[in-house]
Amino acid sequence: MTDYNDKSKLSSESASNMRALESAIFNGHEQRLKALLTNLLFDELQKRYLVNLAKQSGYPEIVKLLKGAPATP
Repeated sequence: MTDYNDKSKLSSESASNMRALESAIFNGHEQRLKALLTNLLFDELQKRYLVNLAKQSGYPEIVKLLKGAPATP
């Protein structure tokens, strides 16, 4: 269970989630990315970063998937 008062733990989980997303994008693992996206919500800046990463990695299907993912303003 997550202790929402422990900011260091939340920050660590957030960093781990971002690394997992980056890894899935770099490796072209579309199914893994879909699974990660079901449990995560990121802001527009993070979304733009991930879309650019997918474009640079050459995975148009992942770009499309990321563009359709919700993000907070």
